[in-house]
Amino acid sequence: MSTIAFIGLGIMGSPMAQHLARAGHEVVGFNRTPEKAKPLIDAGGRAADSVAEAVRGADVVALMLPDSPDVTEVLTGDDGVLAHAAPGTLVIDFSTIRPDTAAELATNAAEQGLRMIDAPVSGGQAGAENAALSIMVGGADEDVDQARPLLDIVGKTVVHVGPSGAGQTVKAANQLIVAGNIALLAEALVFLDAHGADLPAAVEVLGGGLAGSAVLNQKAPKMLDGEFAPGFRIDLHHKDLGIVTAAAREAGVTTPVGALVAQLVAATRAAGDGGLDHSALYRTIARLSGREETS
Repeated sequence: MSTIAFIGLGIMGSPMAQHLARAGHEVVGFNRTPEKAKPLIDAGGRAADSVAEAVRGADVVALMLPDSPDVTEVLTGDDGVLAHAAPGTLVIDFSTIRPDTAAELATNAAEQGLRMIDAPVSGGQAGAENAALSIMVGGADEDVDQARPLLDIVGKTVVHVGPSGAGQTVKAANQLIVAGNIALLAEALVFLDAHGADLPAAVEVLGGGLAGSAVLNQKAPKMLDGEFAPGFRIDLHHKDLGIVTAAAREAGVTTPVGALVAQLVAATRAAGDGGLDHSALYRTIARLSGREETS
């Protein structure tokens, strides 16, 4: 069993840390909001008062943080992981950040004698709570092999997709596909409603054909019920589509549909819906159609 420092105990990080603790690992959690450590403590883990305290003596450091600057600060800051973790420590970054940042941080870690892999996840809050996440992993073979028993505790589908940064590239593609599906699902429901269709019946039959998807299964009920409590917030998907846009430009490829969806997500955020689930993109589509009463 490993001693694991888990930094970031939010909607995703908290249940992941709890799974690791319940599996018998010694998990020491840190979050900027201390009360968020309580579920981990209840699951058998313990809380630290700083990143430095959490990582001292840890075999593995796991990160689940909002954005590239957060990961960079936690790793490279004066009170950060690189300054206080022992040589040989394995760093697993579950956050979703820029691929180039992930590769650069892995290089920084190696220069300090640490090993780092990027392991962003997909599946949202439900996936984290049910240990059913899809995890796309970038890093050296031997480091991924060492991390795999831990990844298998929190994930259902764990795939090594390439060197450092590759996990983040695949995650960016995942977020592009998800956002596009949500936008088209929203358009379809507004379209169906405008024609007076039985929406639950329509969703049922669409789900049984080629239009069926995990997005339809999980997000159509939220749209139909007007219930947009966050499993994955618009704010975070807005950030992720910014990663897609930047990475696509750097690679010299075009994402015309993705660019349009990114604008729709940005408009949803600007309308004050950034804290809602990304299925709240439906509200923007409804407003654009002059059908606010359906949202």
